[in-house]
Amino acid sequence: MLLMLSHGRFAAFCLTLLLCAVAYGQQTKLLVDVDHRTQTSLNGPWHYIVDPYRGGWGNNPEKADLNGYAKNAHTNSVGGPTEYNFEKSPTLNVPGDWNTQKKELLFYEGLMWYEKDFTYHPKAGMRTFLNFGAVNYRADVFVNGQPVCTHEGGFTQFDCEVTSTLKDGDNFVVVAVDDTRTVERVPTLKTDWWNYGGITREVSLVEVPEKYIDDYSLQLKKGSENEIDGYVHVTGASAGTEVSVSVPALHVTKTAQTDGDGRAAFSFKAAGLQRWSPEHPQLYDVAMQAGSDELKDQIGFRTVEVQGDKILLNGEPLFLRGVCMHAETPYKTGRAWSQQDAETLLGWVHEMHGNFVRLAHYPYDENFTRTADRMGILVWSEVPVYWSIDWASPAAFASASQQLHENIRRDHNKASVILWSMSNETPVSDARTEFIHKLTVLAREQDPTRLITSAVVTHFTGKTAVMNDPLGQYLDVLGYNEYIGWYMGKVDEIPDYTWEDPMGKPLIMSEFGGGAKAGMHGDVNTRFSEEFQAKLLDEQFAMFKKIPFLAGLTPWVLMDFRSPTRQLPGLQDFFNRKGFISDQGEKKKAFFTVQRYYGELQQKPELNVEEFYAKQGMKN
Repeated sequence: MLLMLSHGRFAAFCLTLLLCAVAYGQQTKLLVDVDHRTQTSLNGPWHYIVDPYRGGWGNNPEKADLNGYAKNAHTNSVGGPTEYNFEKSPTLNVPGDWNTQKKELLFYEGLMWYEKDFTYHPKAGMRTFLNFGAVNYRADVFVNGQPVCTHEGGFTQFDCEVTSTLKDGDNFVVVAVDDTRTVERVPTLKTDWWNYGGITREVSLVEVPEKYIDDYSLQLKKGSENEIDGYVHVTGASAGTEVSVSVPALHVTKTAQTDGDGRAAFSFKAAGLQRWSPEHPQLYDVAMQAGSDELKDQIGFRTVEVQGDKILLNGEPLFLRGVCMHAETPYKTGRAWSQQDAETLLGWVHEMHGNFVRLAHYPYDENFTRTADRMGILVWSEVPVYWSIDWASPAAFASASQQLHENIRRDHNKASVILWSMSNETPVSDARTEFIHKLTVLAREQDPTRLITSAVVTHFTGKTAVMNDPLGQYLDVLGYNEYIGWYMGKVDEIPDYTWEDPMGKPLIMSEFGGGAKAGMHGDVNTRFSEEFQAKLLDEQFAMFKKIPFLAGLTPWVLMDFRSPTRQLPGLQDFFNRKGFISDQGEKKKAFFTVQRYYGELQQKPELNVEEFYAKQGMKN
């Protein structure tokens, strides 16, 4: 499942995971920068069969039986009746979740079989991988009736090598997709968002040479304005293979040789480099060459670090004007994945004068991080270690570690991503703290250039919050969720609450807010009215004047999203209504409240945050 790891400690850990991996099928691979490689798209209609009783597995409902649906037999097959037929079955669009494509599947959770016929002509001397942007949750993949890989995790990319399985001409692929919730899966049994099942992101065949670039990292060195450090890793390369990196706009071309592990290290200065920032999201075309393999990307160069209770971007203090999101498609709901989805949702962040977004509570499609790079929106990227999971389960930890690795591997060259988040709202216990602590160790080993955070639950003594969750000692930046005025306390009393930071670290108020149904109006005391939601936010902003160590805000949440736990008829109807925009794109009063506040912050760049709050206090 995990391949090409650069650090000895992490590699040893991953070996343990591999020994415990699902038994059949080949291991998945991880290609990077797939969207800049030669691809054959397999998007479009796929035939599907709903299989709640798991009959498609044949005689063994838990393991592949090649006489089951994976065989893709037809009605004229010899050897007995065939009680399924993909070519006569209905279709679902890929990418896409099954829940919102068919009304009868809205609440379905379980096993679904997908099948697609395609024509392909392999090229001599090339390896071919079947790339999935994401499948929720477990995917068992078969090509021409043969198992090619198994993957678990509903939000990360994986690749199955199919070089020896493909035929010259007609081929077919079958994928068994199972989104059943279990205690050892990550996320676990209960969430506050919809469990969208299916092949939810793009699928393609990707061609690479026998020796190919499978990973690279090019980062601006901390404390420097133009020194770039990093590496390029080449699969199949012998020691001494020459690798080149060029940045044409900076007139830079450098070469290095691979070591025994296929890794070529780079360190060079680039005169005239403009650092990436939200105000100037400068991206550079970068080309890497190793033998016959050439890979191109667009990369921004910037540094991010912590100094005391401040977050520094390119050495300068930064206040994060952000918002939380869910990967929910605007206007039609369902799992968001497309470039249009990314531009719409992140466009709303820009419209409210935001420079930061928390991509809660799982990794998003790469369209989102690439769009954030181009738009100049900083990103908090999270893995779905969510609420209460089995902290003692090796399988749960293996799943969390794998998803963390896959998330970092794909996005560690995105300038917009400044925070890796390990978890959200996990109850305090020794087992939980150690579980997440081990994730922070893995994250720092894989990417020492970014900051580590988690969102934890705020606990109050009276009207005082002391940020002393033991997990905080392992984080660079503290994330605290609080819902004063909605789940506790009164709205008018919000400014009376005080905050203490014994750890002396930057704080991002990672969730706060309340619900409102778009178009419902009343006075400021009427819950679920737009006026109530807006008033609550105004009072929250007043409270923040008292928090000198506050480094950023991500109120909950940009847009309403489906949730199975929000059932109140007439108000929620299976939607979490805390969005500032409805699922149909209607902006609530809260949107303009946040927009006005962030606009005031943005228009006074010469003031630090404390000075701004003080001036606002005088106005009031």
